Amino acid sequence: MTVRRSSRTSAIHRPSRSLPDAQAEWAYFFDIDGTLLDLASSPSAVHPDSDIRRLVSGLFIRSGGAVALISGRSLADIDRLFPLISLPAAGQHGLERRDAAGKFHLHSLPDGSGALDEIRVLLRAVVIRHPGLLLEDKGLSLALHYRSVPQLAGFSHRLMRSLQARLGGGYAIQPGKRVVELKPAGRDKGVAILEFMEEPPFHGRTPVFIGDDATDEYGFAVVNHLGGHSVKVGEGRTAASCRLGDVPAVRAWLNSFEAKTPLKDELNRKAIR
Repeated sequence: MTVRRSSRTSAIHRPSRSLPDAQAEWAYFFDIDGTLLDLASSPSAVHPDSDIRRLVSGLFIRSGGAVALISGRSLADIDRLFPLISLPAAGQHGLERRDAAGKFHLHSLPDGSGALDEIRVLLRAVVIRHPGLLLEDKGLSLALHYRSVPQLAGFSHRLMRSLQARLGGGYAIQPGKRVVELKPAGRDKGVAILEFMEEPPFHGRTPVFIGDDATDEYGFAVVNHLGGHSVKVGEGRTAASCRLGDVPAVRAWLNSFEAKTPLKDELNRKAIR
């Protein structure tokens, strides 16, 4: 399979079918915020409970390791949320990735990426002047959150577009749920899923990607192309073929699989507690 940059040109529609029961032979990809975990006032305010950690770890064991987290968060932040098991993961929308063998992949940055330091300083000054705005510095990308001040949505998007214009075509704007991000162009969640699908234990399996945000549409397009199950969490038009209502619905789907597929090895039971 040739890895190309994915796009969201797939038809946007209302999901037309129900999500089938999970199967141990599938490959699983999950967004985190708004999918496995409820959104909070800020990324740092999210604290996973033991149930979701158990469910994800259990699925990892039952599927033979074919589970990856695909997030806008950094890998370091993903590991903060799920510290007990080193899951395959793609951070910062695929800019950094840890494969199933534990190998770290960092994609090349645009020429002149040092200019991002100037943007970082400028944005720090902006959030000081506008209480309620939050700058999430991920190292390779910068996200401006306006969850607490939705009235500053227009200002935030205009500001980030103007900063992207300074940096040039090597950087792109990525909008999300009450956040707008400045990141290197050419990487997205769909590309990250394609890369995982070329590697064991994901290769040759039916992919499932569950996400809730505009950034996940890239992944939905790729999974649709591969004949898998793309799942939108929550309302809104989407390219996904299936829908789950909310985070509790995602957990209920995982719980159903866990109940139907008990672990046979007591050592594995202890490993996911």
